[in-house]
Amino acid sequence: MTEPHRDATDSFGQWLDGYIPKASQAGISQESLQQAMPFLVLDPGIHEKQSNQAEFALNITQYLDRSVTAARVSKGRATFRNQRQILNEIAETYRVDPQAILAIWGIETNYGLIRGDNSVLTALANLAHDGHRAAFFENELTAALTILERGDADASTMVGSWAGAMGHGQFMPSSFLKFAVDHDEDGRSDIWSNDPTDGLASIASYLAQHDWRESQPWGIEVVLPAGFEFTLTGPEHRLTIADLNSMGVRTIADTILPDYGDASVLCPSGATGPAFVVNHNFHVILTYNRAEAYGIAVGHLSDRLAGSRAKITPCPEDLTPLTRSQMAELQTRLTKAGFDTQGADGFTGPNTRTALRAYQTEVGLIPDGFATQALLDGLLQNA
Repeated sequence: MTEPHRDATDSFGQWLDGYIPKASQAGISQESLQQAMPFLVLDPGIHEKQSNQAEFALNITQYLDRSVTAARVSKGRATFRNQRQILNEIAETYRVDPQAILAIWGIETNYGLIRGDNSVLTALANLAHDGHRAAFFENELTAALTILERGDADASTMVGSWAGAMGHGQFMPSSFLKFAVDHDEDGRSDIWSNDPTDGLASIASYLAQHDWRESQPWGIEVVLPAGFEFTLTGPEHRLTIADLNSMGVRTIADTILPDYGDASVLCPSGATGPAFVVNHNFHVILTYNRAEAYGIAVGHLSDRLAGSRAKITPCPEDLTPLTRSQMAELQTRLTKAGFDTQGADGFTGPNTRTALRAYQTEVGLIPDGFATQALLDGLLQNA
């Protein structure tokens, strides 16, 4: 643990003095607070981990190469064989496909191997004291104390990531309270144990409560026709399969699209990268993690675990998206140029995509909403 400065220690103490009454008002008993107090301490290392996150820009091919490796597929298939009975039992109980549960488990913690070793209470207290989204993390700390109050964990065993995500499914405390289950009926919803039963069932519970549709696919890679209107892409747009088929969108095998209800077209790395038509279950995965690349990785891994050998069409080798800092610069420049991104946080959301597409249309580019270094350079030159 990094040695804190005196000013930081004093500031943390003042924050904690103000927080304790709020926790009590939220129903946290003195007994639970006393159990938690040794962990409600200043740890500058938490903020160092937050600020030193590796900032890397990956296109969808590079992301999948890191997250859906041959080793992860092989390990997942072996894990399914070893855990077949409990996975099938959980899948039947919650009406969620076992490969989807396995895929989230694999992406989040490498099938339980990497669950985090930080005190969740310490992490959340430090992020609530002085950090980006402090109010959010203070609410999560109260949720973590509520978990202690319920007896699902004790302070010493509640460990997870530096950001407070816990257990086999990397639930934040508020998500634990909403979705974690005691599947093995031992009196606790234990997502931290080496026994993954409650952790896997909790992932299934989460998906089920977000309306997972059993036996339906997450999506499929497609070929877009010449002249396709790229302003229709993105998870915020829903289109009927009939409309997509009439536009000439086809599967990789050049067949019409199967109809599983309204769908979205995704081009996560722009017009020159692979394209996907994603269905209802993909949008459920996005509630777990809003990143499109994450959703595609979970979906693709679930397909591979089910036996598919399909490979996603690779992006051009020189296709590299912007880093977060570069994206923030792009957002600032777009807004100054009259294309308002509604903020400059470095993340590509619907507002940024809309602004990007408007700018791309004006300068004669394909309006795919994908930011590149060349696009940023153009904005800088015209500033």
